[in-house]
Amino acid sequence: MNWNGVYPALTTKFDADGTIDYDTFLHNVDAQLEAGVDGIILGGTLGEASVLTIPEKQELTARTIAHVAGNVPVILNIAEGATKEAIQRAREAEEIGAKGLMLLPPMRYAADAREVIAYFRAVADSTSLPIMIYNNPTDYKTLVTLEMFDELLQHENIQAVKESTRDISNVTRMTSRYGDRIKILCGVDTLALESLLMGAHGWVAGLVCAFPSETVAIYRLVQAGRIQEARDIYRWFLPLLELDIHPKLVQYIKLAEQQVGLGTEHVRAPRLPLIGEERQRVSAIIEAGIRTRPTLPNFKVINHVL
Repeated sequence: MNWNGVYPALTTKFDADGTIDYDTFLHNVDAQLEAGVDGIILGGTLGEASVLTIPEKQELTARTIAHVAGNVPVILNIAEGATKEAIQRAREAEEIGAKGLMLLPPMRYAADAREVIAYFRAVADSTSLPIMIYNNPTDYKTLVTLEMFDELLQHENIQAVKESTRDISNVTRMTSRYGDRIKILCGVDTLALESLLMGAHGWVAGLVCAFPSETVAIYRLVQAGRIQEARDIYRWFLPLLELDIHPKLVQYIKLAEQQVGLGTEHVRAPRLPLIGEERQRVSAIIEAGIRTRPTLPNFKVINHVL
């Protein structure tokens, strides 16, 4: 794992009756691969992991690994309340063939710093898989501080952070403190370009589920030093990216997937599909984005430069 590039946090596709729709899911995976993403992340918030059973997560992971056939690494998110369960999920992921883990602090219990460090360490000690710590105090109420990272980075397989603190200066703080020891991936769509310009190594993206080519283009253009082109695409993208920072980001992004032909808006309860004025408003944002979709540069030329 080099942890560079664009890593989609994929939604889980469902049929109307709530069963997993693997055909549509893998159709979306193909679109991601065609766009040139650098990895696939399963089982996050967008993947509605909290309403998936363990066997479903395992099957989704196994099918994805088989489908991508080694072209990109498949990473499984772990969000558990019990340390024992997190360790078990990590071992299962390694057995199935995942290439890395994204790891949240303990769920439901407001652990203090000592407990969070012990939790992360226990999981890291249980697996050889490389780990990306998910640092999102806004949504999950636990801040992983630099002082905590000082201790965590003693584990060689803790290698990256999904930086979702909303503090753009954290990219510079971590780079100054750790150099190349840790890879920094932006986890907030509306701060992606800013983070990349400040030195972030990658982007764990949400709207990529519906707009993979545009997402990859921004990253590749920044790496090629073609900043104005990246900025122009990002300015077009921002109204869509703002759908990712709402409590209903799953419904919003799934509606976008449906409107571009890469998914459906089916969700699992307690989530419900959008209705009424809210659906009309979000749909209008998506339609405006589709209508004004920018012309993208030649990826082959960009990749040649890189």
